[in-house]
Amino acid sequence: MRSALFVSPNFLERVAEPESPLHPVYLTYRKGEITRAELIARLPHVAMLGDSACIGIYISWPWSTLWRAHTSRGKNWFLHRDATPSICSISKSLETITPFVAIECAGVGALVDDEHGRQNLLRRILGTRNFSGQVGELVRARRFPDLILISIGHNNVDWAWRCPLDELHHPEERLQRLSKEFRQNYARELRRLLEGARIQQHRVAIVVYGLINFESYFKGREAAERLRESDTTLYPHLETTYKYFVSFQPTYRSNLIRLTSMANEELRAMVEALNREFVDRTEHIQLRYSNALATADLSRAELLHPIDGWHASMEGHNALAGAALSDLKASLEFLGLSR
Repeated sequence: MRSALFVSPNFLERVAEPESPLHPVYLTYRKGEITRAELIARLPHVAMLGDSACIGIYISWPWSTLWRAHTSRGKNWFLHRDATPSICSISKSLETITPFVAIECAGVGALVDDEHGRQNLLRRILGTRNFSGQVGELVRARRFPDLILISIGHNNVDWAWRCPLDELHHPEERLQRLSKEFRQNYARELRRLLEGARIQQHRVAIVVYGLINFESYFKGREAAERLRESDTTLYPHLETTYKYFVSFQPTYRSNLIRLTSMANEELRAMVEALNREFVDRTEHIQLRYSNALATADLSRAELLHPIDGWHASMEGHNALAGAALSDLKASLEFLGLSR
């Protein structure tokens, strides 16, 4: 699946305002010296790279899930297209500052992948693009984004998936190996992004979000499970989760939480290393690690979707948006987009 692009609907009226920083460009457009597409290219561009935690989706029957995987764009904590403010998304917040172009790259089931890996059949059917594919699209795009938000890797902490029996009972070595492989694959693709940013003529800010707070999240999941025990009509696809994410089973959750913590530490250290390698010598690039999602309180059942008790509900998307926005100030100031 290709990325979904969204242009602020009232961008022309806003850049036509004399106080707009883009007003001189608008005048050039009115004179016919540049096209509408060229005017749009001058707007700030913001991209979101991620997995299903960034998408307004839930799991149910296979064909319904497949349909949603291909149609659920623009209904999440990053990008919410509806005029009604049911989700106070990052896009709605940014639009109070400036008109912009949103690029939604996130995909269902997306992994931080090995460069030589082959996607399984389910991900091919879903049209999933892993991290390498999402990065590749941005690097090849005619207009490189100004702000890139990355929240991916949740599928990589499914440590019990295809796990040999001996490692299932003694997982320490497996957890260590998975966390190191995660950093290696993530760093390779992030380095590609930084190389793309290095040749740009404009400032580029990249935010690497830590994986969500699974310890808090499972408290909400356990509350949903208790509700279902008392009323089986609730969360009708609660158990369907285990077909797609083995480590969500109660037996494996503690090690999933451990692996997530290890992965987040690898992300933090990776960003520090790449800052020394790239950013300290390149004034127009800013690279930051954010623990905003890794520390967000997700412990309420209301934050989980009422169908699968797995993905975010509308209230859950609001909680994720609020957390992600709380740590964007430094990036927006670097880009000159703060109020």
